[in-house]
Amino acid sequence: MFQAKSRLTRSAAITTGVLVASALALSGCSAPAQSTDGGSATSGSIQWWSWTPDNDLAQREIAEFNKEFPDIKVTFKKVPNADYTGVLRPALASNDGPDVFTVAASGSVGPVSVFAPYAQDLTSAITEKLGADWKSQIAPTMVDAFTVQDKLAAFPWAKQGAGSMWINKDLFDKYGLAAPTTLEEWVNVCETFRANGHGCFKEGVGGSGFDVDTLHSIANSVEPGSFTAAARGEKKWTDPALVKAWEIFKQLSENGILDEGAVGVQQYPDVNNAFLTGKVPMVQMGYWYSQYATVNSLRAALSGAGVPSDTPKITIVPVPFPDVAGKGNPSTIFSDPDAAQAVNTKSKSRNAATTFALWLGASKSGQQTVANNVDSIPTLKGVEAAWETIELVNPKVQTPLLQDFAKKTQESTEPRQLSLSAVHIQGVIDANQAVLTGQRSPGQAAEDMQRVADANPVSK
Repeated sequence: MFQAKSRLTRSAAITTGVLVASALALSGCSAPAQSTDGGSATSGSIQWWSWTPDNDLAQREIAEFNKEFPDIKVTFKKVPNADYTGVLRPALASNDGPDVFTVAASGSVGPVSVFAPYAQDLTSAITEKLGADWKSQIAPTMVDAFTVQDKLAAFPWAKQGAGSMWINKDLFDKYGLAAPTTLEEWVNVCETFRANGHGCFKEGVGGSGFDVDTLHSIANSVEPGSFTAAARGEKKWTDPALVKAWEIFKQLSENGILDEGAVGVQQYPDVNNAFLTGKVPMVQMGYWYSQYATVNSLRAALSGAGVPSDTPKITIVPVPFPDVAGKGNPSTIFSDPDAAQAVNTKSKSRNAATTFALWLGASKSGQQTVANNVDSIPTLKGVEAAWETIELVNPKVQTPLLQDFAKKTQESTEPRQLSLSAVHIQGVIDANQAVLTGQRSPGQAAEDMQRVADANPVSK
């Protein structure tokens, strides 16, 4: 299988309500006592736990880090996003937890609100590294997203964006098709693909939460800003614009756009495998999917899937989400602070762990490595991917489109899921599933979601 690309802020993966409730209860814990003096800042062995990035990207980052800090050995442990919170919680409560652990700005996969009590305050370390004006050197909103009760609980390293579709350009070219821009064109394109034995738009609505992005895109087509307003509690989920969005979502299934069985599959590995092996021509993924436009990451993904090495590498490109409401509203990119690195207060190698965490997020070399992996937008101002050095499958076609996607993600101010709590995200997922399976009408699903929102008011 392909390695699960895992950004809940990317993926919105939801575990269970019990798990979330249990994890959230930790937010009231007092800070654990520090262990030892923290050791050397330039030597030692540290464990880094995270759900992101993929293993091959993490190893590139560690290799670059070791060019500057050869005496700090970093061991990366990738934990599936659905398991991350449950695995990290007891580890940090023990004396054997990771030295560095990744946290998210929101959602239920490693939320900083839950794990901040276990994290070292990095304020003095970053001030020493970048100076007193260090906040001005970081992209807006990133620092606030990972500051809990005036403590910088983790240092940001990435911004993430979604809202675009991805197509297999080779398949579209093979059948002389253009990316659909309207609902009608989308139907026609899918008819051609299905007539030739392919799937069409494949999406996992089985609970991992990528379908929240799809509903968001549809809602923006109906009425720009309506999804964000509902997420912030400024508009009812029963507003006609949102009900219409669920109606269109259901139409995607009824008119042959959405592949059958969506509620029974997961975005990773099911949809990811089908797309990258050329079986389906369209998926909705975020900027993180840019990595599979590169030869190295696509090769690693195919190898991880056990696919023969001579399997053709497809040309994937991002395209705007179609104007499914037919109102002429443009496709938009929405974005969030994605992830940050926290240092375990119990770590016996806190200083080496801090060196790594801040190198990754606050050094030009670390952020350049993140940028060149093209799965995240760096958060240190002035750093961009060096596209001329990145080996793409089809650079002439892909480079301008990926640069445009990166620029839009970098400039985006519309939140993706930052305004949604874990229970709200789960509410949207439940509503989507109920609509697609016919258990609830779009209007009833909207009412269900509003009840979730009423029972869990948005904090303002």
